[in-house]
Amino acid sequence: MDENSSPSKFLIRRITLPGLERNDDGTRAVYDVLCLNGKVHRIQQSSKFPDTNEPGFSNIDGTLLETAGLLIPGLCHAHIHLDKCFLLDEYSDLKIVSGDFREALAMTAEAKTRFAKDEASILRRGRQLIMQSVQCGVTSMRAHVEIDITTGFACVNAGVRLREEFQQQCDVQIAVFAQDPLYTSDSEQPGENYDLLSLAAALDGVEAIGSAPYVEPNIAMAKENIRLVLDLAWKHTLVADFHLDYNFDSSSEPLIWYLLQELETRMKGGTWKQELHVCVGHATRLALFSREEWAKYKRVVDEHNLPITLVGLPQSDLYMMGRGTDPSPRSTLNVTHLAREHNVRIAMTVNNVQNAFTPQGSVDPLSLCPLGVAVFQSATKADSQVLLESVTNTARRAIGRQQDSRLSKESRPMIVRVGDVADFVLLHNNDSTQSAVLNPSYDRTTIKGGRIVSVRRTILE
Repeated sequence: MDENSSPSKFLIRRITLPGLERNDDGTRAVYDVLCLNGKVHRIQQSSKFPDTNEPGFSNIDGTLLETAGLLIPGLCHAHIHLDKCFLLDEYSDLKIVSGDFREALAMTAEAKTRFAKDEASILRRGRQLIMQSVQCGVTSMRAHVEIDITTGFACVNAGVRLREEFQQQCDVQIAVFAQDPLYTSDSEQPGENYDLLSLAAALDGVEAIGSAPYVEPNIAMAKENIRLVLDLAWKHTLVADFHLDYNFDSSSEPLIWYLLQELETRMKGGTWKQELHVCVGHATRLALFSREEWAKYKRVVDEHNLPITLVGLPQSDLYMMGRGTDPSPRSTLNVTHLAREHNVRIAMTVNNVQNAFTPQGSVDPLSLCPLGVAVFQSATKADSQVLLESVTNTARRAIGRQQDSRLSKESRPMIVRVGDVADFVLLHNNDSTQSAVLNPSYDRTTIKGGRIVSVRRTILE
């Protein structure tokens, strides 16, 4: 929708709201939400607002098949790779044979050799990813784009361009990402990949910086990787993102403890602040933590008020982890258990789409909810709320787009409030949080800044 033709007054009629699905007498609660200039202006029981055709005013009706649809915060990709999506379709000569992590790294490295000469491919695949995401209801995302001696600035340039192209439809946060090592095995100083990452961190349009410390030659250099990325984030006022502890080996040292120590030291020394949120993706090694270890994690985070959120990536983690043993165990962070039993801040997101790391699945964050019901073995109403929050508000918090107070002071943070930015997805075939998690509606309307940016409908003859 063209920005100039978008109404400044927008009425979302006959919808249900998370946590407010029932009236005191048990009947279905149906609301109208009035948006002005991109924000929620008023919320009232339905039929309080008359339909109107006055100039500059638009209506949307949540009712479909005689059911009032569910209005939830816009979905968020807290961790998605813009440049590595749809590689299996793009390069048919790259074949999955073993399906293991080593092969995925090798296949991706081969694909990346083609990126610098074919930026059009990155733009085409990235554009497809963003468009499909918006159609699903995604209104914000952290898009990782790689920077190294193989790709140069091709991925970063494409990401910044797409960020501008889709600024009216989706908040695309560009994260420059070092998948390859910052060190070489024969040097104590960081190499050319670090030099390129440093240059990329200073570019206009870049808001986050990340790395995968586990690819370094040894544990000492992995820790230095963390330190260097935090230094760059502080220098350029960027939020930080780590692909961390991506293994399922109880003998390996969990680097999460080093990261927490670094954050504590930096906050005490005035070289880190609450506004610079830190995201930790994968962290499958933490799935082996005992109750005591989780209690320690929560105590350290709370005592020092560390701005950190974990992000589970179940599609990738379940596909990759636990290979080579019989029976092969599976590993991904248990979102509902950690939130319920340990009060750990944890989001859930898609990660990769149709590449060697994650050949299966769609771009839809809501598709992770029924998967979570099965994997985490919970279909309760309370856990349904946790799962839905994990792909909306908690995911936005992970990328630094959600106010902490909203999540810490309210027991039902998905409730729509007056003054909220009008970024929503309307699920036309769901009328409760639990139904949205167990069987997400295909029919959806995506609203960004009080404007309809996508409508997805089932067409029946």
